[in-house]
Formats: sequence, structure tokens, C-alpha cells
Amino acid sequence: MTHFDPESQGDVAELAPEDGEEGVIRPEFVADVADAVAAEDPDEVRRLAGELHEADLATLIENLPSDSRPKLIELMGRDFDFAALTEVDSNIRDQIFEELQTRTVAEGMSELEPDDALVLLEDFNRKEQSEILEAMPAIERVALQRSLEYPENSAGRLMQTTLVTAPPFWTAGQMIDFLRDAPEEDLPESFFEIFVVDPAHRLLGTVFLDQLLRVNAQAELGNILDTDRRRIDVDEDREDVARLFQRYNLISAPVVDRAERLVGVVTIDDVVDVIREEADEEIKALGGVSPSEELSDSIWWTAKSRFLWLFVNLITAFIASSVLGIFQNQLQKMVALAVLAPIVASQGGNAATQTMTVVVRALATRQLTKLNTWRVIGREVFVGGLNGAIFGIITGVGALFWFGLPGLGIVIAFAMVTNLLAGALGGILIPLALHRLRIDPAVSSGAFVTTVTDCVGYGSFLTFATLWFGLR
Repeated sequence: MTHFDPESQGDVAELAPEDGEEGVIRPEFVADVADAVAAEDPDEVRRLAGELHEADLATLIENLPSDSRPKLIELMGRDFDFAALTEVDSNIRDQIFEELQTRTVAEGMSELEPDDALVLLEDFNRKEQSEILEAMPAIERVALQRSLEYPENSAGRLMQTTLVTAPPFWTAGQMIDFLRDAPEEDLPESFFEIFVVDPAHRLLGTVFLDQLLRVNAQAELGNILDTDRRRIDVDEDREDVARLFQRYNLISAPVVDRAERLVGVVTIDDVVDVIREEADEEIKALGGVSPSEELSDSIWWTAKSRFLWLFVNLITAFIASSVLGIFQNQLQKMVALAVLAPIVASQGGNAATQTMTVVVRALATRQLTKLNTWRVIGREVFVGGLNGAIFGIITGVGALFWFGLPGLGIVIAFAMVTNLLAGALGGILIPLALHRLRIDPAVSSGAFVTTVTDCVGYGSFLTFATLWFGLR
């Protein structure tokens, strides 16, 4: 597996753009690599891309022409780090795998940590998985087959299975000697602790490497181990694992089965990927975008995936517009109402979106509980009322100077307070209700909340205007 050497010289320096932004590759560098691939010059390809970090290599792959991507991997041979493929869009990864031979994929996966290899293996159907596994060495094959047996999105799919274990009667000196003399392929690529286990491989505790180096060489591991370590059940959902890391500031955590036998370890780099993916899904869901949508998706697929959400929003827009239909006589008599009504509805919608975003995020991270729900509702209502009063005064003064009607300023001020209060309530109560019904509030809240603020905004403003000016 290759890694970026910051002291290395040559064309790797061309990665840095003029503005110093990390992870951006110069177009000239991509063009040079594409030319080397087109010329089928493996030496030049390795010279240009052989020292790239996996993340930068992934960026390079995404920017190459589609027909050059699999050729790049074949030309680099064993110098290509397959971990880079875990960083690219799934569509690009699928296209690459369609062109590569099974043996090439199997050899590349064999060089990866089990958790990274599993990410790639999950892209294939069962038949293809079997073919790839059969082409892999026995040790790697067995580890991946065992991981595939765990539920999707569980800790078992997330964990690394390459561990450093020791019996409790070993001394610190023996452990250090073992680590020094062990072949590199028998140890994890990086690790932070030694797992102390009994003869049945049940976890007794852990010894961190810094502690191992500080104690007397004759100290037995059983006497210095930490038994109060947070343990993760192998079937635990990966979102719960991420919350555990965040709550207790962990850098790694052992994974055990129902018999308390040690089966793997989850490290912080795996959890960072989970947090990023979950945040990405939540942001897309709030915008009505499919969680699986990628920048590399086709125009037709993207349009089709967004159609349903847009259709739902169209229906809710008709509902909101029907409120205006009720007051069409009033709108014809006073044009100012038609000009100002969208301001009230829009401001309420913006305020509701702010509340809804905070609440949906709090529900996703389980920060919003039965203990603090009413306090949060009260806070949001108070904030909505306060902002409603402030913006009511501002818009009321603006309407007064715009149209010269003092009563119109008062009407819009009252309507603004009403709609921002409605937005605050809708922004918190709708996600809570959907969550209670086991419906994802990130996906469904937006349309309902917008409908509430539009209907209340238009309805309250035009109702107050009708009562104030006596319009019929």
C-alpha cells in the first residue's frame, strides 16, 4: 500500500493549486496523467501518481476521463492503492469494477484492511462477491466472509478484524519484544492498544501503547490493563457507535459478540466516515434529494429521483394558493395586499426552516429527549414571538412608508407575529410528530412546515386586513 511522502519531490508538488486549497488537483496534472495512460506508459504513470495519498488519488480518478480510470489501475499494478476506490463516487467505482478483471480486484482488496475491503466488496452482487473471495488468499477470504454475515450498517461491518491480543500473564517486556519481532503483515496498519484476552478469547481489558512503554518491563499485562473500556456489540447500529465515540471522546473501541468474545475494533477514522455519510444523508433529505444521489449520476436518473419530492411540493403549493383564492375579492380591491402577502409567508417559512433544521438534527443525534422536549418547545415559541415582534415592527414601518396606509402597517405587523409563532410551532411539532410515527422527519418535514407557514401567513394577513379595512 503506497502513502504520500511529504518530503518527496517531483510532479506530486503539482497537486497544490495556486490558492493552497487541499484536495484540489491542477488540470495540467490531470492532463499529464491522462496522456501517460493513453500512451500506456506504466513508468510515467507511476512517476506521476505513485506517491499520491489515497484521497488525492481518488480525486485524480474522478477527474480522469471514464475510459482512463481502469487503465490507470492496470498500468500502476501493485503500486495502485485500492483504498482510493473507497473515496470515489459509487457510480464511478461501479464503472471501474466493470472493466477490471476479478483477479485484479481480488489482489487489490487483499492488500486492504478488512473494513476498507468490505466497503468495496459490498458493491458487488452475491455471485460476484463469491468469485472475488475465491480469488483471495484464505486468511483474507475468511475474515471478509465473516464480516459479510453481520447486519448491514452494523458495527460488524464497520470494524477492523486485525487485532493485537495477548494473555494476561505476559509481561510488558514480552509484549514489546513481540511487537518488535512480529512480521509487518501480522499487525494492523495502525493501532493504539493491546487487547488482553482469556483462553476463550473473551475480552478482559486493554493496555494502551503509551502505558505499555511507561511501566516496568516485568509488569504483567493483567495487572495494568484497563477494564473500564467502552465495548461495542457486534450487531450495534453504526450511528449508535458514532454517538458513543462522540459522547466519550474515544479513539478506538473493542467490538464483542454476545459471549463477550473479542471480534474486532472500531477506530476513529471509521467513525469519521460514518459521521460524514450520515450528515450527507440528512442534508440531502432536508432538500428532498435521494441519499444515494451522486454528482456522477446521469441526468435522467437525477431528474427521476427528484420528481416525487417536487410533485409533493406542487400539491402543497396548490393548497397554499387556495387560501389566496378565498380572499380574491379583497385582493382585487387593494393591490397592496397582493404585494405584501408573500413577504409574511416567506418570512414565516424561513423562520420555520431554522427551527426545523435544529430539531431534525437534535432528533438525529438524540439530543432532543422527553426530558427537554417541552423546554425546547417553549424556547422556540418564545424566539418565534420575539422575532415576530421585531420583524413585525420593521415590516409595518416599511409598509407605512411604501403605501402611506397606517392601518396596513399594523395589519402586517400582527400577521408577521402570528406567522412566525406558527412557524416556530410547526418547525418543532411536525418533526416530533413524524418521529413519533417512525417516519424520517428529515425527509418529510419540509413540505408540511412550508404549507403551514404559507397558509397561516396568507390567511392571517388577509383576515386581519379584511377585519381592519372592512373589505368584503
